[in-house]
Amino acid sequence: MEFLEPDVSAGLDEVLWQAWKSLELPEGYRAEIIDEAIEVSPIGDLRHAVLVNRLRRSLDAHMAGGVHLPCQGVNVIHRRKAWTPDILIAPADLDEIPDEEGLGVDAAGVAVIIEVVSPGRTNEQRDRIRKRREYARAGIPLYVLVDDHDGDGAVVLLTSPNPQKAIYTDEHRVPYGTDAVLPEGPAKGFVIGADITRS
Repeated sequence: MEFLEPDVSAGLDEVLWQAWKSLELPEGYRAEIIDEAIEVSPIGDLRHAVLVNRLRRSLDAHMAGGVHLPCQGVNVIHRRKAWTPDILIAPADLDEIPDEEGLGVDAAGVAVIIEVVSPGRTNEQRDRIRKRREYARAGIPLYVLVDDHDGDGAVVLLTSPNPQKAIYTDEHRVPYGTDAVLPEGPAKGFVIGADITRS
């Protein structure tokens, strides 16, 4: 085994970027660069898959014939950061918004990101806090959290990102049992209701 001396002039972002690109993960895992670290996590449990698939099917129907579509399993890249959201909404032809190395799509072309929060303190903090900061920093216009673990369940709609402060300035929390309506973007008017969030 050969050990290479690290290039200390490269900076942490570049070191993480190169390490992320070289990872070979077993099936069922994903790696993301979040808050100056590479995080490896499993794709999700059955409940997570059920919610993601309900959302995707409903979004497909809602957006049929449009120029934007929901996608799964696509890396979103922004300034040497990389995320694999549960669902993103972007132009139907992702070739329109490639990142510079062809490893995913450029965050600037993503209109909406939806994350289904997995159980466990680390998973909850990743989606509620760390990814929220990253998506705001990247200027993602609408970030939606579908969160079974927020009280009796809630959908959180985050809009008006402030990239300089890495925050969303508008937050609307809708408890399960009440329709959460996407307020803007190519899926405007899409309803996340009991038909999606039911157990």
